[in-house]
Amino acid sequence: MTMLRFTPNLHRLVDTPSARVAGATVAQVLACYFLANPRVRGYVLDDQGAVRKHVAVFVNRELIRDRIGLSDPVGENDDIFVAQALSGG
Repeated sequence: MTMLRFTPNLHRLVDTPSARVAGATVAQVLACYFLANPRVRGYVLDDQGAVRKHVAVFVNRELIRDRIGLSDPVGENDDIFVAQALSGG
């Protein structure tokens, strides 16, 4: 199963435990994760299901290409990391 992790600054807002999740695409992995952790969805995806502008999703340290359909493929041993951008000064 794919390992899904979240940036620590997102954890300050909502509980985001790392998890091993099944799925063949980023969309499938996130959908499965959100079933167990529904509050996280609103911090990662917008109302249309696309990645929010201030969020970056990486598969094996590479930024995903499809921020709307989340169709990027993932494998059994892949790692997905969700990072929320910080702003301020």
